[in-house]
Amino acid sequence: MVALWVHQQIVLNERIVKKNSRMQYIQYPFLWLLDIFQRLNGWIAGRLDGEQHTGKKNSITVLDGVRGVAVIMVIVFHVNRVTGDNLWNQAANPLASSISTAGGMGVTLFFVLSGFLLFMPFAKALLYKTNWPLVRVFYMRRVLRILPAYYVSLFLIILFQHPEYLHRDHLKNLALFLTFFMDSTRATFRQLNGPYWTLATEWQFYMLLPLIALGIALVVSRIPIKRRLPAVTFCLLGIIVWGLFIRYWGLYYLEYSSQTFLVPRSELNDGMFFLFGITGKYTEDFAIGMFISLCYMYAQHPTTDGKIARGWQRLSPWMWAGGILIIVFDAMWHFKNFYVTTSWPFLTSIMPEYDWLNEMILAIGFGACIAAILYGSASLKSIFNWPLLRWVGLISFSLYIWHLPLLVLFQSRVMPLLQGLHLNRYATYSLYWLWVLVVIVPISFLSYLIVEKPWMKLGDHWRVVIEKKHREKLRLQDDQATHQQTFTEQGAAPTLPLEAMTK
Repeated sequence: MVALWVHQQIVLNERIVKKNSRMQYIQYPFLWLLDIFQRLNGWIAGRLDGEQHTGKKNSITVLDGVRGVAVIMVIVFHVNRVTGDNLWNQAANPLASSISTAGGMGVTLFFVLSGFLLFMPFAKALLYKTNWPLVRVFYMRRVLRILPAYYVSLFLIILFQHPEYLHRDHLKNLALFLTFFMDSTRATFRQLNGPYWTLATEWQFYMLLPLIALGIALVVSRIPIKRRLPAVTFCLLGIIVWGLFIRYWGLYYLEYSSQTFLVPRSELNDGMFFLFGITGKYTEDFAIGMFISLCYMYAQHPTTDGKIARGWQRLSPWMWAGGILIIVFDAMWHFKNFYVTTSWPFLTSIMPEYDWLNEMILAIGFGACIAAILYGSASLKSIFNWPLLRWVGLISFSLYIWHLPLLVLFQSRVMPLLQGLHLNRYATYSLYWLWVLVVIVPISFLSYLIVEKPWMKLGDHWRVVIEKKHREKLRLQDDQATHQQTFTEQGAAPTLPLEAMTK
């Protein structure tokens, strides 16, 4: 019996060893691939860090993920457009179709994010009379952030796809692309590269933002600190109303080309060129982002004792749910407006208001979602802090300017070679997304590394140098003021400035 038991144990051990050996053959390749992905993940993380050259964070990290969502929405929209917007049967699945065809809403999300992020230092100065942000630093960083990558893409697209823009008869249109006014005439609107028109809108906002902030500062300069929040909010509401007025006015005169008001139509057209363009300047979107920024800076300040932040945290789930409902509603509204469907009869009565109210309502929805994320639960933040989504957000500018030309290249050069395969719409849709992952994302990643990041680092370096000189200047002025005050208290006035006395 003992010998039989020993034999059984030996056989059992041999089976376990053989099983473990087989598992190792299966397991090791997966471990090897996992090790490769981990190393690749570490390398990408090192390249796509969200830190300044000085080691400081340059943004609220969770908003990198939000930016990633925005660019994915835009890519989804364009993939759907180049494949015919027929992923679902539009009559049988109107809700799914409305969401899949409304990815262009990502542009509005970009505008709200720009208003939020860029207004933050101005909001702090307006609320608490802190040092005013250095305007030259603001403009310098915007120039180095946008122009290099944009101009590289512009000239490469012209060189390889649209060489006619180098001819004399296209130089006027080329000048509009070079000066960021390609959103202002039909000759350049959505030409060369569809997303370019939004860069014009963004750039014009960048140029005007310090002036807008200065105007608000002049209005609220005599208002006590404790009343600054409602005062600045009132100014931002005025900007939203102005944006809605310009949109309504511009759409009316764009439709009725013979109408005018007070001035000849030719002069009115000149005004529309700068104030409205073809689809408006989206001022209301930026202003809603600025309002969320104002509230965030107020909630962050120590004088609130965290009460505002705690209240914001309690409201976060409701803001998130409300924002999502508004976005879905707007997607349905957009679908009914552009695809002339018979779905959702309850929207019929408000269809005439779509063109001038749609952007503001959508911006409110996105603004509510951003506000919810900023003070939301850890689980909500974890979605937008997901490293892969954040990395997409960090390369979002290159993805934004390169994805459509490369999709068109796939459509015109690659898809004709596959016609013999008789692909259905789902296979075609999948191939476009495979192209996005295998070609568009790597090219955008390289654009970020080679073009964007070096100029961003240069901007960070110059910012540090300029701000250091500015602080030294302020310190010298404070020392001089203290010196003059000391002489005044002693009954004597200095006859020479401090600089001369210290030489």
